Parts: sequence; structure tokens; C-alpha cells
Amino acid sequence: MSWRVIEDGGASAAGGLALDEALMSPYARGERPEHEATLRLYTYRSHCALVGRYQSLADEVDLAACRRLGVQAGRRPTGGGAIVMGEGQLGIALTTRAPAGVAPRDVLRRHAGGVIAGLANLGIEAGFRAKNDLEAGGRKIAGLGLYVDERGALLFHASVLADLDVAFMLSVLKIPGAKLSGRGLARVADRVTTVSEMAGGRLAGADLRAAMRDGFERALGVDLASAEPSAAERERAAELELRHAGPGWLEQRSPRRDGQGTAVFKTPEGLVRVYVGVHGSALKSVLVAGDFNALPPGLTRMEAELRWCPARPEAIGERVGRTLDGGMLGVDADTVATAVWDAAERALARERSAHPVRPAGACYAPEVGS
Repeated sequence: MSWRVIEDGGASAAGGLALDEALMSPYARGERPEHEATLRLYTYRSHCALVGRYQSLADEVDLAACRRLGVQAGRRPTGGGAIVMGEGQLGIALTTRAPAGVAPRDVLRRHAGGVIAGLANLGIEAGFRAKNDLEAGGRKIAGLGLYVDERGALLFHASVLADLDVAFMLSVLKIPGAKLSGRGLARVADRVTTVSEMAGGRLAGADLRAAMRDGFERALGVDLASAEPSAAERERAAELELRHAGPGWLEQRSPRRDGQGTAVFKTPEGLVRVYVGVHGSALKSVLVAGDFNALPPGLTRMEAELRWCPARPEAIGERVGRTLDGGMLGVDADTVATAVWDAAERALARERSAHPVRPAGACYAPEVGS
């Protein structure tokens, strides 16, 4: 059986996600489609704010800003965090049947290998950061997500940052700490990079298609044949678009509201503030802001390692100690870990007012608390 590749652009939030789901539909129905797998390389209209399957749209996205700026909102079938997509980012969707007996994390890594190989074609060395991201030069350059349903239908998502307007992103997304501190906002830009920055030239999402197509062919050992969605797939996508644009799908809530907390610790270079977001029993996000002129060594790695870390002092201490073996900004790792835990405790206290249970589903990224 053959693999095919579909390339398109200017997708709306609901339309882009609906077509991804339509391409997965035959596997979800237990059918044997003509193609073993479909790789889709596409861009969204500028701009769309997309949240992960189990996120709360209102908690992750500034909906008033979206209305003011003409930004469409959408909810992905896959997991992961909130992102802004447009002409400057390449969306990647791979639909197929999940291989039997292979752990979801290994499936995610296998398909992410195509993205890594595609970036290598552009002269960029990338690798995994924590569970859901790819990094280059110690900074995030792509996000990943995966969904496998009960019949083994698989949807892999990646968003590759060809370019990024960080200020615009922060005007649309709600990132703990970023809008509470001028330094915090500035440092968000230090935590992400783009293909344009790494390659030394301005590139749009569509400019990455050839490199990614070749990357998937080499990394997965397949031949990709150019194709268009079938009439049946377009018809199914049109049906699904109504659901993706409707409030029942868009406004479904994460079963547990996120809690947020902060803490401060002193260093020889001044006060440093830690912002922590928690979801359930895990740290969802960690951002460290201070009056330092450059990001301290190991800081972005520590923040990444703490994502989805169990919200327990011993687990936090172990990960901080591993990434900040020599301390940071003139203080030891224990001081930093204590501040992270203090912020996490405050966040947990704010979250305890909600007591629902995480819904059933097969969303494997992120894996909370693992």
C-alpha cells in the first residue's frame, strides 16, 4: 500500500482541523483505505488560535482579543498546548492506523522523526524537549500532539515555527507570568526559536513543505505520492467542520480548572520570580523571570523538564537538581526547587476548589503526572 501527501494552505481553524479528522475517519470506522497513510503539509489563515483536546479554551486563549484581532479559535483532536497558527507556521498532520503493540510515546517519536529529518534538510539540528516539543539550540521550534482512538485510528500533529510574532502570540494566548512582568514577557521570546532565525532568512510555513516531505520519506522509509482529498473526504470534512465550529466542541471545558501561583527568591543579581501553572496533580507550566541580561545556563531546560512533573517537592527537587547541577545565578539548586514548590503549592491551593475527574479518552500527549 502507498503513502500519499496532501499540500494546501489558508485553512480556517474549523476547516483545517475537520479535514485532518476526515482523513482519519476510514481508520476509525475499521475500513481498509486505499492509502496506508496520509501526510498533510498545510498552513492556516493568519491567524488561528488552537487549543489541545482537553484544554479549556477560555483558560488558554484571550477570546476578547481574538474577536478584536479577527483571530479564529479551534480545538484540536490531539493533545498538547495552545498555539497560534498562520502563514508563518507549517501544520503537519499524519493519519494512519496505530501499529499494534507499540507504546504511544514511541509512535509519537517515530513520526516526529520526520519533522527532525525535515529540519535537518534546512541545516537545523533538532531533538526532543520534554514530552511534547522539539527544540533547536535549546529553544522550542516545534510542538507535537497525538491521538489514537479505541479502534486504533491515529492522528499525529506537529506545528513547526517557520516564523513567529511573539508579541502577537502573547496578545492572544494566556501564558502564566508572561503578562505580569515586563521581563517575563521579554523572556518568552528567549524560549522559542524559528526556522527563519536558525536558517538566517525569512521563511513562511509553505516554504518548509519540500524539506518536510523529504524528511518523512527518509526517516520513515516511505515514498510519498502527491494527491488531493477525495470527494468523500471533502464531504466528510464539510460535515465535521460544523461540529468543529460549534460551541459544543469549542467550549467544552477541561475537567479541572488550572491553578496558578508565584514565588520569589533572592540571588546576587536581584529578585527572581517563579510563575507556576498546575493541572490536576502536575505542573503544567513553569516560567522564571528576573532582571538578568541573558537567560542563565540550564534555565530553559529546567522549565521544559518541569512540564508535567508531578506536583510533589521531591519530584521537583530531582528535576531541578538534574538540570541545574551547579545552581543558577549564584544560588544552589535547592533554593530554586524550593521556590518552584512554593509557587506550586499556591497554585494547588487555588485549584482545589474543583474536584472533577479527567474524562476518558486516548489523548497521549501530554501524559499528565507521568
